[in-house]
Amino acid sequence: MAKPISIEVWNPSGKYRVVSTKSMPGTRWIRLLTDNNCRLEICTEAKTILSVDDILALIGDRCDAVIGQLTEDWGEVLFSALKRAGGTAFSNMAVGYNNVDVEAANRNGIAVGNTPGVLTETTAELAASLSLAAARRIVEADQFMRAGLYEGWLPHLFVGNLLKGQTVGVIGAGRIGSAYARMMIEGFKMNLIYYDLYQATRLEKFVTAYGQFLKANGEQPVTWKRAATMEDVLREADVISLHPVLDKTTYHLINPERLAIMKKEAVLVNASRGPVIDEVALVEHLKANPMFRVGLDVFEDEPYMKPGLADMKNAVVVPHIASASKWTREGMATLAALNVLGKIKGYPVWGNPNQVEPFLNESATPPPACPSIVNAKQLGW
Repeated sequence: MAKPISIEVWNPSGKYRVVSTKSMPGTRWIRLLTDNNCRLEICTEAKTILSVDDILALIGDRCDAVIGQLTEDWGEVLFSALKRAGGTAFSNMAVGYNNVDVEAANRNGIAVGNTPGVLTETTAELAASLSLAAARRIVEADQFMRAGLYEGWLPHLFVGNLLKGQTVGVIGAGRIGSAYARMMIEGFKMNLIYYDLYQATRLEKFVTAYGQFLKANGEQPVTWKRAATMEDVLREADVISLHPVLDKTTYHLINPERLAIMKKEAVLVNASRGPVIDEVALVEHLKANPMFRVGLDVFEDEPYMKPGLADMKNAVVVPHIASASKWTREGMATLAALNVLGKIKGYPVWGNPNQVEPFLNESATPPPACPSIVNAKQLGW
């Protein structure tokens, strides 16, 4: 017999049963569900990652919808169980859905929601933070200070890299990559080289205009260049930030050969998806090149790091916190709740999932729509 799963119940008499596999930031998402006749059950198990069996127990015999997390394995087993329980909707509290077998959801008629439109700036800020922390050796210096090792100023103590006037490289100049580039260009007057399958026209226009502004004020103008190949970015840039999607073509995008062509004192940042970097190769490169630095928010086998990475002083590592600003996480919870509520209520899908501000205005009633359903077309919606 399965062990009972501990839950917190809101609006026990609600008509629609919605399960959230984790407590989420804020309270607005709770009110939106309970004010719309939903019985909300929030899992309170003291486990970081729920197993498939745990989630099966939460779904039970009757469940209209589930809000889940990107650490969970949503495939045929869970979607078929949700269908048998009468469910029609699932939403990740994440923009990514690599943990979701969308085809399995399609087979079972389950709408799959995600939460884009609220992560752009906060993720870009974290990538910029990692860039600065790695370049200026902030984590090393912090640990040194806390260990009581500081005895006075020294000329060579924690000398790092100046960013001003250097070249920032962006691989994947979509919304997040472009926002990151703007922060680095405007903040540190860095030149830009980027690689993307599509031309980033708005980003190019921004850099051109900012360069003209600097020149008009007697400063060195910044420049931009769209690279013909990814290798061009890796060779030329002093700081490289990765912002690709994760698919077969980007798995181990950064491998031993590409690490070898980067500058010896380059800074590599990844706040996109862990498997775009061959982490074993990265550890070896860090060992062989002590002035090469890396800032990582994601990992190849998350939540684990490859052996040796934690020992590298030239690596700044944080636990997948790119979206961890209060506004963003509360917004993600709201969008996830509205995705499943919209399906329950029979609402249409919102026209542009990257323009979700109307759903986040706390002083107004959200539009009667699902903010973002990734398989809407497949379900004939």
